[in-house]
Amino acid sequence: MKSKVIILSCLMCLIVLSIGHESSWALGKKSSKIGVVDIRKIFQDCKRNAKYREAATAEQGRILTELEKLSKEIEVERLGLRALKSDSADYMTTVKGLLTKQAKLQAQQEFYKQQLEMKDQRWTEGLYQDIIEATDKVANKKGFDLVLENERPEFPSATPSDLMMSIRTNKVIYAGGCTDITNDVMAAVDAMK
Repeated sequence: MKSKVIILSCLMCLIVLSIGHESSWALGKKSSKIGVVDIRKIFQDCKRNAKYREAATAEQGRILTELEKLSKEIEVERLGLRALKSDSADYMTTVKGLLTKQAKLQAQQEFYKQQLEMKDQRWTEGLYQDIIEATDKVANKKGFDLVLENERPEFPSATPSDLMMSIRTNKVIYAGGCTDITNDVMAAVDAMK
């Protein structure tokens, strides 16, 4: 999902840049004032994201405790099963309860996984929208005509596909003369409620 957002934002930036360049050339306009923002840095360093990650870690801890408790109950029943005769009614009742708890554990694990992924996705989308809004406000306030995303790739890449993703998505190679407004945008994002 993040890679799609990055690719789309890069394409939008290129389109806006080419439209801006051609329109300024056609009008004989003076050069545009261009700013750059490092979105990854804002995601990593903003206070709002740190608070969210702290709360998400606490929630994950609570969920893991709940799942571990159920897992221990299953293990206790599994050990208790050994003391029963395999042809007794108690044995079959215990097997049924054990299988039910195992199914419940698997269902809860899948549910919590999907729930946390969805929550992270919604949080990331909301924060990204706020970054866009804050960038717009800062750029208007400072009189920029164009703001590009200027994320520096991290090397060495973890995998070859990560390397190729960096090559494909990092389109601003040099931003000399452009003003970096990342810290201003991060402050505006942290000030939002």
